[in-house]
Amino acid sequence: MAYRADDDYDYLFKVVLIGDSGVGKSNLLSRFTRNEFSLESKSTIGVEFATRSIRVGDKVIKAQIWDTAGQERYRAITSAYYRGAVGALLVYDVTRHATFESVGRWLKELRDHTDANIVIMLVGNKADLRHLRAVPVEDSQAFAEREGTFFMETSALESMNVEKAFTEVLTQIYRVVSKKALEIGDDPSAVPKARPSMSAPRTTSPT
Repeated sequence: MAYRADDDYDYLFKVVLIGDSGVGKSNLLSRFTRNEFSLESKSTIGVEFATRSIRVGDKVIKAQIWDTAGQERYRAITSAYYRGAVGALLVYDVTRHATFESVGRWLKELRDHTDANIVIMLVGNKADLRHLRAVPVEDSQAFAEREGTFFMETSALESMNVEKAFTEVLTQIYRVVSKKALEIGDDPSAVPKARPSMSAPRTTSPT
């Protein structure tokens, strides 16, 4: 929910959703921004984004969250999609190991187009499908620790950890900003610059 008028906020952070097609990126977005979930499985065409404001400390943070299809044929939008992003949720499907195998490639692409210290959350979605699990939690934790990202398992269907994952990313971005380690321009409510200067070290979230 927005705590004040929709256009009344202290910071605007662009966060991107990345990962293979069908892992549930759009449902994570709709669950967080509208508290909705669709059982219909359809790929996002092109790019869309939604916004939601949350309070972190005494500040109102407006998140502009971008979602795009994971299929290779839409990769031409890469540069514009990543431009200005200060946070990312890197999503895979815990029931499809191939989507976890793609995580390294997505992470490389993300880091090729953003600042090295962008706040990244590795997200194992569809955790409600326990009987179909194909990716052990330990494997994901090891990857996150190795790459210096946060990690969380979610279920957009059951609304498990969705709020927590987005809020953690936004909170960590704010911590960097509040330390003056991230340039977002003279106007604190401006969209961050394309390649912000971030000097705060990445940390791994406790599991």
